[in-house]
Amino acid sequence: MKTETRNCQNCKQNFTIEPEDFDFYKKVEVPPPTFCWKCRFQRRLAYRNERRPFWRTSAKSGKKILSIFPPESGVTVYAEKEWRSDDWDALAWGTDYDFSRPFFEQFKELERKVPHNGPHTEDNVNCDYIVNAGWSKNCYLVCNTTGAEDSAYGNAIDYCKSCFDNSHINKCERCYGSFWVRNSYQTHFSTRSTDNNSVWFCFGTKGLTNCFGCVNLINKSYHIYNQPYSKEEYEQRIEEMRLNTWSGFQRARDEAFAFSLKFPFAYLNGVFNDDVTGEYISDSKNVHYGYLINGGRDLKYVQYLQVPGAEDSYDITIWGSKNVRAYENATSGLGVSNSKFLSSCWAEVIDSEYCSTCRNISNCFGCAGLKNKQYCIFNKQYSKEEYASLRKRIIEHMNEMPYVDKKGRIYKYGEFFPIELSPFGYNISLANEHFPLTKEEALSEGYLWHDMSKTEHTITKSSADIPDAIEDVPDSILKEILECSECGGAYRIIESELAFLRTEKIPIPRACADCRYRVRISQRSKAFLHHRECECAGKTSTNGVYANFATHFHGTDPCPNELETAHGADRPEIIYCLKCFWAEIA
Repeated sequence: MKTETRNCQNCKQNFTIEPEDFDFYKKVEVPPPTFCWKCRFQRRLAYRNERRPFWRTSAKSGKKILSIFPPESGVTVYAEKEWRSDDWDALAWGTDYDFSRPFFEQFKELERKVPHNGPHTEDNVNCDYIVNAGWSKNCYLVCNTTGAEDSAYGNAIDYCKSCFDNSHINKCERCYGSFWVRNSYQTHFSTRSTDNNSVWFCFGTKGLTNCFGCVNLINKSYHIYNQPYSKEEYEQRIEEMRLNTWSGFQRARDEAFAFSLKFPFAYLNGVFNDDVTGEYISDSKNVHYGYLINGGRDLKYVQYLQVPGAEDSYDITIWGSKNVRAYENATSGLGVSNSKFLSSCWAEVIDSEYCSTCRNISNCFGCAGLKNKQYCIFNKQYSKEEYASLRKRIIEHMNEMPYVDKKGRIYKYGEFFPIELSPFGYNISLANEHFPLTKEEALSEGYLWHDMSKTEHTITKSSADIPDAIEDVPDSILKEILECSECGGAYRIIESELAFLRTEKIPIPRACADCRYRVRISQRSKAFLHHRECECAGKTSTNGVYANFATHFHGTDPCPNELETAHGADRPEIIYCLKCFWAEIA
């Protein structure tokens, strides 16, 4: 099969299907896509409300619960333990397939009726206010997380302990305000780092202890802005910065970020990789167009697979653990094999298609909320022979009578669920982070929009009136309703957070959790790649800001390497290829 160029029916841009892509589609028995990989990514993201909880009423017990599904979605919700109990069976909502109507139209109706796990959580202990998280303990307002303890205000803080206000960190303890960090302790306001201990504002570092504002350093101690100090000098300089005060913290933060831009960035952030392209990829092999990937093998067009174990798959987004031969799945893992077009399905989902919120199923098609079932279609039980025959007829029907959305986009067998059928407003889904739209633009595309109603709170203290030093903050702040300095909304300080900030000598935040999240995520590169050249000019960077201290393979001439990088030309970072970058690591 030769390379083919096709036109995406959504964005109208041309995209390429390579011979290896055709081989994969043949292996998993799907037709080639009619949407480009970016638009396929957007669709999957539209089915993920990651961090916006709503108060709902359980349809089973009538009690008040947190839910990722807003009331306007029409989705029936149960509390987590109610949903997982054995005293109800989703086969009760089974229905015959109607060959006079498109598949996706019918599936939406079934999916709304069958009960969902409201908070989308599993096996947490003392975690009443979290969503999209599992196997965690004593956490508060944490999402997209596995195995966290004693933590709050984080997303993707997998297997972390006593961490606050972090994003995409792994196996860390007592970290604050950091992004894409792993195996670290007391690492505050740092990014792209690993194996650090007691550091502040460090970028692209490994194995540092007691360092501040360092960039691209390995295995150093008592360094400030890449310069060595004695232990006594270091401690004195840190004390002089007054990082325990809001004024000192702000000054140090601005200086550290400005300093970091004087050094080259690797065109791809990640370590221990073999043959990968994308951004934020580690411990992976043969992963292309990947984004936020740990421990992946033989993957393409994949994102947010932070829990290792995905392999031999295309177009899967979020989670990833033990996804094998998977295609076009969202938020599915823990044993997904030879399955495609899944939304929020785990664990042990085998040989199944177009299913939502199912557990331990095999050979199911178009089902929602099923547990421990086999050979079901639209939540009805069939024999093995009946299942195979009806599945074949439905696939033929999906091609003969495809779903056509409000903009005329056509969805036959082989396409993920249409965005306009998502239960989430576009603005509260992850799609809006990567493909931002205004309300008018989203509605014109036929997508839902959720108008957020502000909860009325009586502000008792302006953030400007919080004491400058953490030591001067009284216990009474736990009773205050604070005014966010960024959005003007209300927020509070919780007891465990205050104890953490006092121990780490970090000043009280002046912004709400949502605004703090946006600041962290603003440091994150986008998931899309740009064709650029290495910005090493030989002796210096091309802009003259950075002077190389090592001789590179190209000598004094400009580096000839061309790159596919998530850092666009409009960004301020100096981008080096890996050969030039690693030559400069101290």
